[in-house]
Amino acid sequence: MDGDIKDILKECKAVKFGDFTLASGKKSRYYIDIKKAITRPKILRIICDLIVEKIKNYNLEPDYLSCVELGGVPIGVLVADRTDLPLIIVRKEAKDHGIKGRLIGDFEKGKTVLLLEDVTTTGSSVASAINALKDEGLHVETVITVVDRQEGAEETISGMGIILIPLTTARDILKDDPITRELKDIDAIKDIDKEILLTSNKESYQDGKERSKERYERLKDIKRREDNRNK
Repeated sequence: MDGDIKDILKECKAVKFGDFTLASGKKSRYYIDIKKAITRPKILRIICDLIVEKIKNYNLEPDYLSCVELGGVPIGVLVADRTDLPLIIVRKEAKDHGIKGRLIGDFEKGKTVLLLEDVTTTGSSVASAINALKDEGLHVETVITVVDRQEGAEETISGMGIILIPLTTARDILKDDPITRELKDIDAIKDIDKEILLTSNKESYQDGKERSKERYERLKDIKRREDNRNK
């Protein structure tokens, strides 16, 4: 199976149209079912290859990978295998029995983490995962998501001093779709191009010995250059 990731998602019918309620509670006329895509081994391998490519292109050198249950786990496991980096799984909620807490996996405090997501929308879920990792003394510098729906995640994550890197966006997936053209009110076909925010959260820099404003700006500059190449 060859082609651009957005075309692959369409081909496997992971892009659905109708009336949906998202995890954020927002209503949407379309739904990107990444779980449908990642249950197909060939597509999962393509997604993970693209993530590994991003890691190399951005010169990312995390100590750990992390992902959020449920959709991020297959992605996290395969990327961990490809990169030989240990994986930390973030539960959506802490358990009240057994080994309590939200994090699954062994780790050392003070180390850096690359967080992998399947879909980002408003950024609330990924922000929760980032805070769970920070609460355990870990530092998140970058998030790679398969699809960014462009509904606030970049602003949320950038405001925490963290870079969001999508493999593709809702705008790219939907802009040439004939069904999308009929849905005049769909958010993804509006002019939602966003500049990378220049704001940084001072506390997020002070938290980690490994993080610095210079590194954040360097990652941001790499992202800007890659975005320009993809135009």
